[in-house]
Amino acid sequence: MNIQNIPQIKHTESGNFFLLAGPCAIEGEEMALRIAERLVNITDKLEIPYVFKGSFKKANRSRIDSFSGIGDEKALKILEKVSKTFGVPTVTDIHTNEDAAMAAAYVDVLQIPAFLVRQTDLVVAAAKTGKVVNLKKGQFMSPESMKHAVQKVLDCDNQNVMVTDRGTMFGYQDMIVDYRGIPTMQQYATTVLDVTHSLQQPNQTAGVTGGRPDMIETVAKAGIAVGVDGIFIETHFDPANAKSDGANMLHLDYFEPLMKKLVAIRKTINQF
Repeated sequence: MNIQNIPQIKHTESGNFFLLAGPCAIEGEEMALRIAERLVNITDKLEIPYVFKGSFKKANRSRIDSFSGIGDEKALKILEKVSKTFGVPTVTDIHTNEDAAMAAAYVDVLQIPAFLVRQTDLVVAAAKTGKVVNLKKGQFMSPESMKHAVQKVLDCDNQNVMVTDRGTMFGYQDMIVDYRGIPTMQQYATTVLDVTHSLQQPNQTAGVTGGRPDMIETVAKAGIAVGVDGIFIETHFDPANAKSDGANMLHLDYFEPLMKKLVAIRKTINQF
């Protein structure tokens, strides 16, 4: 997939990786616009092609009392406002076949969550909207098996598909990134590394997923060094009080310093 096919995306000739970044979930309009403004300023300054990320709904929660969203249409309209306000594309997760057409009316990229990437009907529904489709590799799947998920999108006459590695289960309560999988999946589609979800520590006894945000820079640097096409990072100005996945998000204040390092690594890699 040529990332220039993502509507409104900028800086595609910079030679940089592209970036999907934003909060885990849309908690409200003010927070979404606040985060988007910071990220747009940073990516414009560093000439990083950028897609704003925010889930309009969180269907895959550990506990029934976990935050799941502020209302589907309300959250999708906020994503639309982010796009119109800052002139950037947006991406959101979908969880059901019905979500595909609904979300496609508001966003530019439809993302299939890792737990659902083998759900053929869901993948096909996303592909048939004509939107760019981001397939997240299941924690339980090999890089090689993503070839078949990609083919489902291609078989729907949609060439705009990318895959995202978000780590592989390592025991019951940890994740690990196998960097050998990046060049493997690049044979099938444009490939992204989801840095923050790769650092999750799921299945905690409290029913709230843990994480290792102290390792975000390490994993991101390694991904750029092996030549990944894009980076996915969730960020928030107050991770400790974020309503979803705060344990593994990057604090917004640390975002620009990290991007500067990754851009420098990418420029070095591009020389070889």
